[in-house]
Amino acid sequence: MAIERAAICTLAVSLFVTAMSPVVCAQQSGANQNSSTGQQNQQTPPPPPQNKQETPPNNLPNAPSSSSKPSLSDLGFGAEETKPDPKRQALLDRRTHMLKMHQRMGLITTIPMVATVVSSLGAGGRSTDRTSRDLHVALGALTGDLYGITAYYALRAPKPPGIETKGPIRFHKAMAWIHGPGMILTPILGALAFDQKSNGEKVHGIASAHGPVAIITAGAFGAALLSVSVKF
Repeated sequence: MAIERAAICTLAVSLFVTAMSPVVCAQQSGANQNSSTGQQNQQTPPPPPQNKQETPPNNLPNAPSSSSKPSLSDLGFGAEETKPDPKRQALLDRRTHMLKMHQRMGLITTIPMVATVVSSLGAGGRSTDRTSRDLHVALGALTGDLYGITAYYALRAPKPPGIETKGPIRFHKAMAWIHGPGMILTPILGALAFDQKSNGEKVHGIASAHGPVAIITAGAFGAALLSVSVKF
């Protein structure tokens, strides 16, 4: 009986092992497939998503390009306003040239004017000789001639329409109303004083105003010169 039971148990175990063998093989095969599939998924990265570029709507037909600069017509200037004017340009060039000559001649006139004022110290009084008075007269005449040339360039300089006098130029022109008449009166009074001194007389009457008028004239001329030569 013991032998029969052992044989029956052995047969039962053999049948159980035989029945479970296909199940174990199937599980091992599925595990191997999952492992290979995971390795493939890790080795091959997913393709990057493609972004679709949206085309901006073309609903701005009059929008200026960022690379183009605005023209004068875009800024509101008409064709007549931007058209070059050769006549006006020539007028401005002539005015610039004559005013530069006016300033240059004014600086040159300053030299004999200062010398005339200095020589007047020896031309007055009873003890002065004829040479000192002649030198004073010659320097005064040279000053008058250079002053006339200086004034010519200022008066004859063309002035195009639309130009306004501003800043130091207004003071410069105001001083001209002082040294201009002074340059006319000074030589007239000087001639009267010269005749009186030549006759051995003491300077008297209206001729005695020659010195003060000359000093005021020279001062106004110097102020006018500084107003356009020195920046305040």
